[in-house]
Amino acid sequence: MNLGFIKTTCPYCGTGCGLVLQVRDGKVVGNYPDRDHPVSKGSLCIKGWNAHEFIHHPERLTSPLLRKGKTFYPIPWDEAIDLVVERLGRTAEKYGGDAIGGLCSAKCTNEENYLFQKFIRAGFQTNNVEHCARLCHSPTVAGMSQALGSGAMTNSIKDLEGAKCILIMGSNAAETFPIIMGDIYKAKDRGARLIVVDPRATEVAKNAHIHLQIRSGTDIPLICGMMRHIIEHSLEDKEFITKRTEGFDTLNEYLTGWTVERAAEECGLDGDMIREAAETYATAAEASIVFCMGITQHACGTANVLAICDLALLCGHVGKEHSGICPLRGQCNVQGACDMGGLPDVYPGYQRASDPGIRKKFEDAWGRELSDRPGLAVTETIGSGGGDIRSVYIMGENPVMSDPNRNKTLEFLKQLDFLVVQDIFPTETTQFAHLILPGACFAEKTGTFTNTERRIQLLRKAVDPPGEARDDFTILCMLGKAMGLGFDYTDPSEVMDEIASLTPLYGGVHFYRLGHGGLQWPCPTDDHPGTPFLHKGEFTRGKGLFVVPEYTPPVESPDHDYPYIFITGRMFCHYHTGTMTRRSPSLNRETDKPFVEINPVDAARIGIRGGDAVRVSTRRDAIVTTARITERVSRGSIFAAFHFFEAPADALTIDALDPVSKVPEFKVCAANLRKEESDGLS
Repeated sequence: MNLGFIKTTCPYCGTGCGLVLQVRDGKVVGNYPDRDHPVSKGSLCIKGWNAHEFIHHPERLTSPLLRKGKTFYPIPWDEAIDLVVERLGRTAEKYGGDAIGGLCSAKCTNEENYLFQKFIRAGFQTNNVEHCARLCHSPTVAGMSQALGSGAMTNSIKDLEGAKCILIMGSNAAETFPIIMGDIYKAKDRGARLIVVDPRATEVAKNAHIHLQIRSGTDIPLICGMMRHIIEHSLEDKEFITKRTEGFDTLNEYLTGWTVERAAEECGLDGDMIREAAETYATAAEASIVFCMGITQHACGTANVLAICDLALLCGHVGKEHSGICPLRGQCNVQGACDMGGLPDVYPGYQRASDPGIRKKFEDAWGRELSDRPGLAVTETIGSGGGDIRSVYIMGENPVMSDPNRNKTLEFLKQLDFLVVQDIFPTETTQFAHLILPGACFAEKTGTFTNTERRIQLLRKAVDPPGEARDDFTILCMLGKAMGLGFDYTDPSEVMDEIASLTPLYGGVHFYRLGHGGLQWPCPTDDHPGTPFLHKGEFTRGKGLFVVPEYTPPVESPDHDYPYIFITGRMFCHYHTGTMTRRSPSLNRETDKPFVEINPVDAARIGIRGGDAVRVSTRRDAIVTTARITERVSRGSIFAAFHFFEAPADALTIDALDPVSKVPEFKVCAANLRKEESDGLS
């Protein structure tokens, strides 16, 4: 018996916990927490404890598959590679490079995402490169970059444990980031005050000193009311504002219209609760704001983030330990995919693609002319029914399940001339592919992930991919060579060395330096220790900028035909579109069927009992799911998780976009609810 233990990084949320994989005779048979890991410190959530279970699942893709009619047939790798190059090349020749779109992946390594965007940009002279950050934290990047100069989490996870006040907005961290929530609970045990803003009474909210159960989509009125109260009572940090910020007078003038009473009426709250929350946050010696997609996934998502930045700047709670702005990234490498240029307007390291000097630097390094035309956001592409896009290459994404208004996504995929999907399992999206390429999961590859606190960590290969499947690094190198782009890399470490040579944020990052625990960017030189918190002394942009967060109500409000507010989100035992967790027996035993949360008063009025089959409908589509009666949701609101293909919640959501970040308004739309007379879900 050949037994071994491999230290690596968890493939689920952006916390970046340390795993130890147990390998026996070429198979991963179990995993354990890494006791010495600087983030997880010997802990794992339920998903992490069972991260090994999907690796050797019998449904893994094991060879390239070519569609013929309605059936897929295995083909050799050389034929598959030639087909990708030939079909994408034909599209570029006939329609131009901008007729090609590429989706890289928050579940793939930094090195793979770098190669992917290089392949698309250098191979086809287009900036149509995207990934799932467009659907979650694009407002974070847009808003925080404008206000502070950087769109990343300002502090380290461990800083939360030392905060004296923690304001959590739009994040059910107890279910979605349990290890981070553990540090927040430690802070609370040491006397920190916990304020939670959430339209649902989640476990996080139940443990808060103050729960502000606002109407969905009214975060800006709440924050503006808090800031007005802080200024009226001279609780702002005047010295910090004078020395380290600009734009305060303009914001202050705007806030005169936001009395606490007006904010309370808009949010559906008691004004005294707003006052208490404002005073608690402003007077804390050290305070952090934690937020997630309950803030960002709105048509005013960027303005929501700007309001959070304004509040932190107003009170001087940024640019030091235990005080900062902490957007929690939902996938294991969504931060890294952004860092690597998986966005249509920037090269790796957020270097503007519109800057001629930056573009020339990458042209010289890659030996190819690059496009000066801005790329398309994926929500613009799909939302417009495809536009001029004719061929798409998707690596590790499942837009049929994750994008809003699913019918438009289906229309887009069906009209493509060529769709190649690279993944580890058949998904709802591979059903529409012309060619499927079998990739490798986290345990079958070497590379790096960058977690939510900007920590770059090693991913270590433990076993080989199944059958003829290959790691994404190898597949991309094969494609790059076939395109004549070079891509003569023998190891992912060589790709990271190239990243370091072109990307100042990663300038001192090399595999030999990552060892145990990694490095936090910015890490500009080979002897730099990394940066635990940002904006010490001055902000990345110089002075922090107060920006007026213009409030726009949700695009859809309840009416006679659709009287409920429909909210989507995640749950503790499943992850993203369920591709991995729903193939984990232990996690599926926890929850194996979709459900919708309904307030008891609403349920009684309609005649619905727990376990009944119900139909949830919006102006876009309808799903049949199971009723769960709970006071976690307020009257007039219903909630469903988006992990379940049997009842895909995001099929119902509206595709209205934030005008700045182009993120869809996942978190608020108008819905109807009725009891389903059929048997519903089996």
